[in-house]
Amino acid sequence: MKKPALGRGLGALISDANNMPFNRPSTSEGQATPASISEIAIEKIVANPYQPRSTFDQDALAELADSIKTLGLIQPITVRQTESGSYQIISGERRFRAAQLAGLTYIPAYIRKADDQGMLEMAIVENIQRENLDSIEIALSFERLIEECSLTQEQMADRVGKKRATITNYLRLLRLPAEIQLAIRAGKISMGHAKALLAVDNQAKQLKLCNQIIEQDLSVRASEEKAKKISSPKADKKTPEQTSELDESYFRVIDILGRYFNNNVSLKKDEKGGGSITLRFGGDGEIADFLKALEKTNL
Repeated sequence: MKKPALGRGLGALISDANNMPFNRPSTSEGQATPASISEIAIEKIVANPYQPRSTFDQDALAELADSIKTLGLIQPITVRQTESGSYQIISGERRFRAAQLAGLTYIPAYIRKADDQGMLEMAIVENIQRENLDSIEIALSFERLIEECSLTQEQMADRVGKKRATITNYLRLLRLPAEIQLAIRAGKISMGHAKALLAVDNQAKQLKLCNQIIEQDLSVRASEEKAKKISSPKADKKTPEQTSELDESYFRVIDILGRYFNNNVSLKKDEKGGGSITLRFGGDGEIADFLKALEKTNL
């Protein structure tokens, strides 16, 4: 079945992994210990401004609200108490919104203490671990952990329980044009397709190939072959293998340089281990910013 091409509507169905029913505890509001559950008036709860998820599927929320009306809220949310006496969501905003739709007046919650940065880190990590985020939302969450919580990729890998190479692959998705990122979020192409598109160093060609993948329902393998021909149109007339597989350290170099040169960076490596890095800069400002960064780190 032909899939719609880029530029049309998108939707994402995000579900919670609820597995045990919750019974109303006797714990009083605001008196929960770190391991206990308290019930909080829903009117006292406010959304988390650091919530990494930006969209919620309304049909899925309605379905969860219907379930809550019948069974109650299965999985408590996690909040922190603010100086004003309200409770700010750390994780579980989808459940909170569904509980509102269901007409609940109280909601079960874990109450934690966290400053703003600690709360941001906690919210992102818990969302990555517990929620079915799409690949772009995960990539944006990783980027926020790096930039706003000053975490290295190694530290972030420890926090979320993933390999560093996995972190690198997600971050590379943010180098793709916005239209392709939206296609990933809409489920029109997979992360495997996106990795194939990253092998093409021209955005116009990336978009063209992305549309072909969607319209022709190409497999990841077929997409990789097309990407290879686009990147090396004369490869068949030369040696069978001109480049070797790059490990994560090469992609990390590209990502770092790309921050200063608007992602206009390409790297080629031959089968003997040598290669080249090409930087395309848009003006003196990009060079000046890159020089300042080098001087700041004493490189």
